[in-house]
Amino acid sequence: MKILLDECLPRKLKYELPTHEVWTVSERGWAGTKNGALLALATANAFELFITVDQGLFYH
Repeated sequence: MKILLDECLPRKLKYELPTHEVWTVSERGWAGTKNGALLALATANAFELFITVDQGLFYH
């Protein structure tokens, strides 16, 4: 599974998911990207799961 971790999460979390292809927003060069644009990038790059604790994301 291809997973994207939001920048508000610890980067080390990716190592807790060793059987998946895990990227952080920072690793992709998307740090500072607004929520709507970030969701569009995640979709366009075939991420199956986006993990965040950002409660405002629901409105995008």
